[in-house]
Amino acid sequence: MNAPAWLLPEFVEDILPPYAAAFDARRARLLAMLSSYGYDYVQPPLVEFLDALISTSGDDLDLKTFKVIDSLSCRQMGVRADITPQIARIDAHLLNRNGAVRLCYAGPVLHTRPEGMANRREPYQLGAELFGHAGIEADLEMLTLLLAAMQACDLAQTRVSVGHVGLFRALARAAGLDAQTEAAVFVALRHKDVPELTACVAGVDAPWRAAFLALTELYGDASVIATARAQLPVILGVTQALDELETLVQGVAGTEIGIDLADLRGYGYHTGVVFAGYVGGQAQAVALGGRYDGAGARFGRSRPATGFSLDLRRVLDVMPEPVAVKAIVAPYSDDVVLLAEMARLRALGERVVMELPGQEAARATSGCDRILIQVGAQWRVQPIN
Repeated sequence: MNAPAWLLPEFVEDILPPYAAAFDARRARLLAMLSSYGYDYVQPPLVEFLDALISTSGDDLDLKTFKVIDSLSCRQMGVRADITPQIARIDAHLLNRNGAVRLCYAGPVLHTRPEGMANRREPYQLGAELFGHAGIEADLEMLTLLLAAMQACDLAQTRVSVGHVGLFRALARAAGLDAQTEAAVFVALRHKDVPELTACVAGVDAPWRAAFLALTELYGDASVIATARAQLPVILGVTQALDELETLVQGVAGTEIGIDLADLRGYGYHTGVVFAGYVGGQAQAVALGGRYDGAGARFGRSRPATGFSLDLRRVLDVMPEPVAVKAIVAPYSDDVVLLAEMARLRALGERVVMELPGQEAARATSGCDRILIQVGAQWRVQPIN
């Protein structure tokens, strides 16, 4: 039996009134905010050749990417599952500027499975990326932008969790983990799967085994940094990562920032600080980001990079129900005075709907709460009784 023509694929949704208008308003507000910080807007394509979208077969992005064959080139293409690699390509290959480059973007992505930032397969990513500066100052700017973006979305009870992939990588190198074990430990930590993590590090020397297991307990407020200094081995990569986290916390003092050293979010390309933004009691993050140095290398130019993106569709899930904008109904007429008054009201920002003949009974569902009534030679706006 064929499915109805109106049925959408699983985990794919329309955005209906009044949410669509609220969605667009927040998109415009966020892009204006990013522009005020000096970020230039770019629009990468929805599809690209596959090797530009993913770095290695079998990684998270590879598994999330829909793949098709281009009928013109006969090459494999992908529908983007993440916009960040596209922005890295633009910086490395198209703009080719020296110094810091700030870019922002907004657009839909498509996932093969509903996992990660949202419980749907078509998130809408809006974000910012900063290229060309390897210092913690750039990460601090990005964290500040992430906090400002969540505030601009009028979200209540927001908090941001900060971790550091570089700390994990330093421990993995010092412990001598092979690539397969490192990948397994990474996934276990990301999922906070303590039994799996314990099995993964069973053959690791005791000091390093204890350090990996300690990461699952090192979360909370800023005091976690001091606890980590006492519990983790004193090696360069660990010390540097904790110093950077401390700088970030001090740079955004007074905001709701948490530390989570087992928070290894992202698609595996992150190299340093990582961020995750949450709202209220929601378990899923509405925003993700962090440092991903060297992502432009496969496009011919390796650059330091840091950034974040939030999912505007997730924002709609957690925001209060938007109020529909009411309109003014006008009778169907070619009266030039009426048409001029309608134009004047529209120029003032009002919604004015000309009622088609025979549609008077539908006023209750039209979203109109006022009507244009002729009073003498003039047309006046009056409430609909």
